[in-house]
Amino acid sequence: MAEVSGKSFLPEAFQGRTADIAGQIGLIWELIKAPLIVPLLRLAVYICLAMELMLFVERLYMGMVIILIKLFWQKPEKRYNWEPIREDLEIGNSAFPLVLIQIPMFNEREVYKISIGAACNLSWPTDRLVIQVLDDSTDPIIKDMIEKECQRWASKGINIRYQIRETRGGYKAGALKEGLKRDYVKDCEYVTIFDADFRPEPDFLRRAVPFLINNPRMALVQARWRFVNSDECLMTRMQEMSLDYHFTVEQEVGSATHAFFGFNGTGGIWRIAAINEAGGWKDRTTVEDMDLAVRAGLKGWKFLYLGDLQVKSELPSTFKAFRYQQHRWSCGPANLFRKMVMEIVRNKKVTLWKKVYVIYSFFFVRKIIAHMVTFFFFCVVLPLTILVPEVEVPKWGAIYIPCIITALNSVGTPRSIHLLFYWILFENVMSLHRTKATFIGLLEAKRANEWVVTEKLGDVLKNKSNTKGAKKFRFNIGDRIHLLELGFAGFLFFCGCYDFLYGKNNYFIYMFLQTITFSIMGFGYIGTIIPS
Repeated sequence: MAEVSGKSFLPEAFQGRTADIAGQIGLIWELIKAPLIVPLLRLAVYICLAMELMLFVERLYMGMVIILIKLFWQKPEKRYNWEPIREDLEIGNSAFPLVLIQIPMFNEREVYKISIGAACNLSWPTDRLVIQVLDDSTDPIIKDMIEKECQRWASKGINIRYQIRETRGGYKAGALKEGLKRDYVKDCEYVTIFDADFRPEPDFLRRAVPFLINNPRMALVQARWRFVNSDECLMTRMQEMSLDYHFTVEQEVGSATHAFFGFNGTGGIWRIAAINEAGGWKDRTTVEDMDLAVRAGLKGWKFLYLGDLQVKSELPSTFKAFRYQQHRWSCGPANLFRKMVMEIVRNKKVTLWKKVYVIYSFFFVRKIIAHMVTFFFFCVVLPLTILVPEVEVPKWGAIYIPCIITALNSVGTPRSIHLLFYWILFENVMSLHRTKATFIGLLEAKRANEWVVTEKLGDVLKNKSNTKGAKKFRFNIGDRIHLLELGFAGFLFFCGCYDFLYGKNNYFIYMFLQTITFSIMGFGYIGTIIPS
C-alpha cells in the first residue's frame, strides 16, 4: 500500500499557495535582514549594554558607599545635634513642640483603625499633639465608621479632628494641603504623615523630633518601613526584597552623602516651614511626596533617614493592587523628571555635585534607566539575538554584570537570598509595566495622572478564614487574565524553542523559566485571591 502523508489530505492548490507564501516571507526576511534588521538590532544591543553599565556603576558606587557608612560613618545622633526632650516641671509640656499628625484615607474599611489607634497611642503630651484624619472616602458607610472611630478617641481626651472635603481634587496632595490650612494647626511646627495602614511605635516622635528641633536647616526625618505581611505570599516576599534594598542602600546613601533623598510619602516628619518655603503640596504628578522633597532640597533644606526608626506597614498582596501601585511609582518620577529637570539645572542654591546627583543618579539611572534596561535587554533584545545569530551579546553583558547587579540588590534582605533567582524573573515581568509607565510619564500621555489608591487588606483574610461555611472566591477575568504578559510568554517560548534547536549559548534555559513566570502572572496565579 502506498504511504499516505499528511499533505495528501490538503488540496494541491492550497499546498502550492502555502509554499509560495512561506517562500515569499523567507525571501523578504533575507532581503531586509542584512541591511536593516542586523544593524538595528546591533545598535539596540550597544544601547542596552551602555544602560547596563550605567546601572552597574551606580549599584557598585552605592555598594561601596554603604560599606563605608556602616564601617566609618558616625551614627545620626553623632553627626547631627540631638538631645532628648526633657520634661520640665516648671514650664510643663511647653518644652514639647506642637506636632500635627495627618492621616489621609480613602475607603480604608479594613485598616482605618490601625493608623488612628497607633497615632493616638504616641508617647507625646496630648495637649501638644493634633491628630487630623483626612477622609476622602466616597462610601458613606466607611465615612461613618471612620468618623465614629475618631469620636471614640476624642471621648478619651485625644485632640483628634475628622476632616472631609467636597471633592477629591488633588487626591492625597490636595487633602494634605487642605489640612494645613485649618485654623487649629497654625501653631504647629511639624507635621507627621501616616498612611492608613501605618502603625508607628509609641516613641516615634520622641526619637525623630529632636533632630528637627536642634538642626534648624533640617526639613525631614524619614523612618524605615517594615512589613507586617511580607510572608503572606511569594509576591509580598519579592516586594520586600526590592523595598529593603531601597531603604537599606538608596535612602541611607542619599542621606549620608547629600542629605537628600525622596520622601516616601508616609512614615516621615516634616518641618512645616520647609513645606511652605518649597511651595507646599502640589498635585501635578502622582508622586507629590517626591515632588515636595526635590523642591525642598533645591531650597537648601537637609533630610535625614533613620534606618533604626521603623514603622510597620502593609504591602499590597493582590496582583491588581500591586500593578496599580507600580504604575504610579514608575510613571510619577518620570513625569516629575520631565517637569523639573531644567529647574534643577538652573538652581543656584545647591552645589553642582548635588545637581548631578539628583539629575543623573536619583532620577535618570534609578527611575528611568533601571526599568528600561531590565525590560528591553532581557525581555526583547536578548531573545531577538537568538533569532538573528549574526548579532552577538558578549557574555559579560548577558551574564556576568547582571549577576553582580543582582547580588548587590540582595544585601537588603539576607533572609530571602534563596529566592533571588525567582526575584530576577519576577522583576523582569514587572519591568514591562514599569517601562510602559515610565514612557507614559515622560511623554505625559493619557494615564500620566492616573491615581488609584492601593488596596489594603488588613486582617480581612484572617477574618474570612474564621468564617464558617464554604468560601467563594472573587473571579473577574479582567483581573486574572493579562494578555500582555501572555503575549510575551509566547514570544519568549518561541525564542527558547529556536535556541534549543539551533542556538549555541543555552539561553533557552532562561527563556523557558522566564516564559513560565510570564505565564503564571499572565494567568493571575500570583498574590492573594480575596474571598468574597
